[in-house]
Amino acid sequence: MEMFADLAFYLVVIVILVAILASAVKILREYERGVVFTLGRFTGVKGPGLILLIPYVQQMIRVDLRTRVLDVPSQDVISHDNVSVRVSAVIYFRVIDPERSTIQVEDFMMATSQLAQTTLRSVLGKHDLDEMLAERDRLNSDIQEILDTQTDAWGIKVATVEIKHVDINESMIRAIARQAEAERERRAKVINAEGEQQAAAKLLEAAEILAKQPEAMQLRYLSTLNVIASEKTSTILFPFPMELGNLMAIKPK
Repeated sequence: MEMFADLAFYLVVIVILVAILASAVKILREYERGVVFTLGRFTGVKGPGLILLIPYVQQMIRVDLRTRVLDVPSQDVISHDNVSVRVSAVIYFRVIDPERSTIQVEDFMMATSQLAQTTLRSVLGKHDLDEMLAERDRLNSDIQEILDTQTDAWGIKVATVEIKHVDINESMIRAIARQAEAERERRAKVINAEGEQQAAAKLLEAAEILAKQPEAMQLRYLSTLNVIASEKTSTILFPFPMELGNLMAIKPK
């Protein structure tokens, strides 16, 4: 019996030693860092590799330094021109300061998500619907800059913000289609008017040249006759110069 009691005692001691050793030895991967607290006070950031801690005196919190992807839920946004849309986005960020991400904020994932939602509504609400659809790169950059500035105190670096979807109701889609069609018609009319204006300017320029040089008018007559002669017509009308008509109207004395 005494031998079994000694064996049980040694087993208990071994279990306690293994538990102490397990709590004292930590292994961190290349992308992990350990924020160490000694009796509740921050004493440093360690890792990667093998980390030795004083059991029950020091505690460690693991922090992942890899880039994280955060989906921002669809947000109801009223644009500057009073159009209601639903906008969703995705954010790419990572921890650059494990100390601040652990001490300065309770849950940096939740905090970043909530901040992204409010910033998305705030920024997009200052722009018209056309800008949301046509200038996403500029809006992405504006949102990223604001988020990066505000999350810097938490040791977070926001690398990229991408607006994924801008959902519009059916009535607004039809209105946008009608607006696009009207815009195309307007451009066509403008191009046609510009062509008429340029043609009129060229005709005026040609008329001024012909008025200054009567010989050019005779060449124009011959060119016109050449064109008419090439056509299959039975009747040809020749231009009658006004100067000749005036000479014939003069009666001899």
